[in-house]
Amino acid sequence: MRILLNIIWLIFGGLWLALGYFAAGLICCILIITIPFGIASFRIGVYALWPFGKTTVDKPTAGTASLIGNVIWIVVAGIWLALGHIATAIAMAVTIIGIPLAIANLKMIPISLMPLGKEIVPVETRPSYM
Repeated sequence: MRILLNIIWLIFGGLWLALGYFAAGLICCILIITIPFGIASFRIGVYALWPFGKTTVDKPTAGTASLIGNVIWIVVAGIWLALGHIATAIAMAVTIIGIPLAIANLKMIPISLMPLGKEIVPVETRPSYM
C-alpha cells in the first residue's frame, strides 16, 4: 500500500514539492554560511519525493544552534515551503483518493518549518521512546 501511495504522491504533487525544496537548497548553498540550511532542504526534498513509510524524530544531540537556525529558516524559507504544503494539501483533498495525500502533506508542515534538529527515519526503525 505504501508503494502505491508513494507513486500517486509522486505524480500528483510530490515531485513539485521536492523541486521546491531542492530550489531552496540550491539558494541556501550559494552562500557559505547557509550550507547547513541547504543540506536540510535537500534531505527534506528527498523525503518529499517518497514520504510514506518514513517519519521524523527529534535528534537527541540538537541544541541551541538548531533552535537559532530554525528561527532563521522559518523567516527565509520555512513559511514559503509550508504554504506550498498547505496549497498542495487543499488541492489533493478535493478527491477521495487524495485525502491520504493531503493528510501526508499536512504532516510535513512541521519539518518544513523547523528542519534542523530532526531526523527522517523509516517507520520500522523509529526509536522505542516515541
